[in-house]
Amino acid sequence: MSALTVYPDNQSKLGETFTEFSAIQNRLNSIGVQFERWTANCALAADADQDTVLAAYSDSIERLKQQYAFQSVDVISLNPDHPDKAAFRQKFLSEHIHADFEVRFFIEGRGLFYLHVDDKVYAVLCEQGDLISVPANTTHWFDMGKNPKFKCIRLFTTPDGWVADFTGSDIAKSFPTLDQYLADDCTDAGGRAMQEQLPSCHD
Repeated sequence: MSALTVYPDNQSKLGETFTEFSAIQNRLNSIGVQFERWTANCALAADADQDTVLAAYSDSIERLKQQYAFQSVDVISLNPDHPDKAAFRQKFLSEHIHADFEVRFFIEGRGLFYLHVDDKVYAVLCEQGDLISVPANTTHWFDMGKNPKFKCIRLFTTPDGWVADFTGSDIAKSFPTLDQYLADDCTDAGGRAMQEQLPSCHD
């Protein structure tokens, strides 16, 4: 289940958690963050290639591309057996900003975004089927957990891809990691089965 916890930026023990989609969406919209749920137009196999994945979500992708003039789209994934998983995790854990949107749609798995806006920190647990679009220059960090397992669609308005400017703050160390957030029972760990009743993408 997706979740949003809103903290004072100096009190990581005093968060208020929301798990209803409309409540999460409304709170995030108030800070300019787009949060949606997408459904594939067919059931994807676990080993589906990038073209098949993008075709399964083509309607939603095209709408977002038209809305924000995104120029490129790709699919990334990371599994617990990846030899560089710790290095990849560390790369995103420090507070940073981007000159471009940070857009992620979770085809599989989960991740925890932290958005630092004014005097609040918004922890957004994204699960399978969730789309989050973080505006340019929004201070944030991301935790994929000790044993990451996710597959995501990314969209960019520039050809440079993921480029970060780090703030130098250590604020991220004061807030729960993904594993701690889940262990604190902020949400259940079940996720959602989004595609069971859909026709196969290869039909």
